[in-house]
Order: sequence, then structure tokens, then C-alpha cells
Amino acid sequence: MTDLATRAAAVGEELDALRRDATSELAAASDLRAWDAVRVGLLGKSGRLTALLKGLGAAQSEERKARGAALNRLKVELEAAVEARRGELEAAALDARLLAERLDVTLPPRPHPPAGAEAGGVHPISRTVEELTAIFGAMGFAVAEGPDVDSDWHNFGALNIPEHHPARQDHDTFYLPAGADGRRPVLRTHTSPVQIRTMLTQEPPIRVIVPGRTFRADHDATHSPMFHQVEGLVIDRAITLGHLKGCLIDFLRAFFGIADLPVRFRSSYFPFTEPSMEVDIGWSRKTGELGKGEDWLEILGSGMVHPRVLANCGIDPREWQGFAFGMGIERITMLKHGMNDLRPFYESDLRWLRHNAASPLAPFSLAEGA
Repeated sequence: MTDLATRAAAVGEELDALRRDATSELAAASDLRAWDAVRVGLLGKSGRLTALLKGLGAAQSEERKARGAALNRLKVELEAAVEARRGELEAAALDARLLAERLDVTLPPRPHPPAGAEAGGVHPISRTVEELTAIFGAMGFAVAEGPDVDSDWHNFGALNIPEHHPARQDHDTFYLPAGADGRRPVLRTHTSPVQIRTMLTQEPPIRVIVPGRTFRADHDATHSPMFHQVEGLVIDRAITLGHLKGCLIDFLRAFFGIADLPVRFRSSYFPFTEPSMEVDIGWSRKTGELGKGEDWLEILGSGMVHPRVLANCGIDPREWQGFAFGMGIERITMLKHGMNDLRPFYESDLRWLRHNAASPLAPFSLAEGA
């Protein structure tokens, strides 16, 4: 046998040995970390096959072509084997994860102990609704409810919101497909439609609050496509701004538990009230503490019900008048409990819920906010 043939046979044996070793090592790799170590050992910058490819320059010219072709064929073969093994390991890891995280939804619920880390709790939003109901209930307010999906007229038209108002645009409001009348129903952008329905179905005097879900096309750390609002409505004879101010000052001081909480009213504009006012509370911008410092924080909107809104609901504005207000439930909850991000309210993180939930056996009473 010539020297060239001898060297070719030796190269063939070397490549066969490398192929057998690679196949054995890949089969033995039980996870992606072990697989990556095999890959680097074969095909990395200092890998065994890479070293053989780099050594081609030292081979004699008559054998370089054949040796290079054999190495390239082996490289393609090993790359395919490496990728195939990775696919197998990734599939196995996914199967193991699915098996470990499997949840049988047909099983009965696990019983919770009456106390401790696994005990159930009241979500902060539900807790705030309880507080609102207790405080306003002591003032004589009833709770009114209505549909989440309502007509354009209930949500906008009856509230004196003009056709060109930005809130009516698709980029601000969620609309559903048009019905038989050609009009598109809307996911309510506030709970005001329930006020309209209340005025249409009840004779004055009226005194209600309307807590519930609302929907707007907005999402970041302080806004959510779905959130909660509470609105209030009082209709009676001889209702004045003084009644509105007294009602809201008493509520804010009771809710935040600060007897001397500073409250400020600023003139503003809303289509459904006239005059309209923004309501601010005193706080410290530096520390975030409510009732301290010389700064003001906007908390809610309010005003006297616009005569046109009363007329739209069949109530004579020459005989009856009233006031309305509205605020975000998440916003006042975050302020009261020192939360700085809205998104965890809806993420169903049990750790967050257990930390922030209220005891289900301790319903809110006015004594807590007094």
C-alpha cells in the first residue's frame, strides 16, 4: 500500500472514531446543558472537528482535496445530528414541564384552612367596593347596577356628549358589531349609563352610587383596558354645591382615615355637569404621604347635573336638580395602600393577592374609616 493510501485509511479511521464518539456523547447528553457541552467540544472554536479542519493547511496537496471533502461531509453529518438531538431534548423538557404543571380541572377545589397563608382573602378592589358601599350607605345612598355593554345613547348621547367628542372615537372606546338598527353597542366607558337608566326608571328623589367595571382602549402602569369606577348621583329639590362638597369631603376623610384631610375644589368642564369641579386632596409630592405637605393631588371629578341631562331622562330641570361625581376605584385603592402599579390587580399572582387581600371574615365598617 502506498503512503498516500495509508494516510487516507488512517484519516478514515480517525473520522469514523470521531463519528462514533460524537454519536455516543450526544446520546448520553440528558439535558440541554450537557448537549451544549458536546456541541462546543465538537464544533466550537476549539472543538475536535474544527481542529481537524484547521489542520488541512498542513496536509500534502494530493491528499488535501479528499481529506477536506471527507471532513466537510462529516461536519454536515454531525451538525444534523447535533440539531436533531437538541430537538429531542427540547421536546422532552417540554413534556416534563407539561406533566409537572398539569392541572386536572375536573378535581374538586382544595379546601382551605380557616386561617394562615393558604386562607382565602378579599381582593383589594372588592374590599374598596365594600368600603365605598358602607360609607355612602351611611349617607343614604343605594347601590345601582347595569349592563357592561350598552347603547351609544346611554353611554354618550343622553349625557350631553356631542358626536365629535374624542371619547367616541375607536381609538378610545371599544365598540361591538352594529345591531339591526345599524348602531354599534359599546363597552361602557364609565358607569354613567347606569345613572341614565336609574333616572329613566325611578322617580326623584334619587340617591345612588354605581360601582362597576368600565372599558377604555388604554394600557400602561397606570391605565388598564378594563378598570373599575364608582359614580354617585343625587337628584332632589333644592340640591346645591354645598351638599356636593359636604358629601365628598366626608367621604374622602372617612375612606382615607384622615379626619383633617385637606380637600380642594377646582372649576373644570364635563359635558354632563354644569358647573363642573375637579376635587384634589392634600399630599406631599416628596414623600407621597396623604394629608401632609403643601401639594395637591387630583382624585375625582364632580359637578351639578346638567339640565339637558335631566331633560333627556324625562326629569323637569325647573323642579329638580342634583349633583354627580365619579372616581377610579383602582386609583383610590392604590393611594390608600401605597401601591404604584395598576397591572398586578389583574395578573392573578397568588403571592401579591395573599399579601394585599383583606380578611373575608372582617367586613368593612364605618369605624375603620372614622
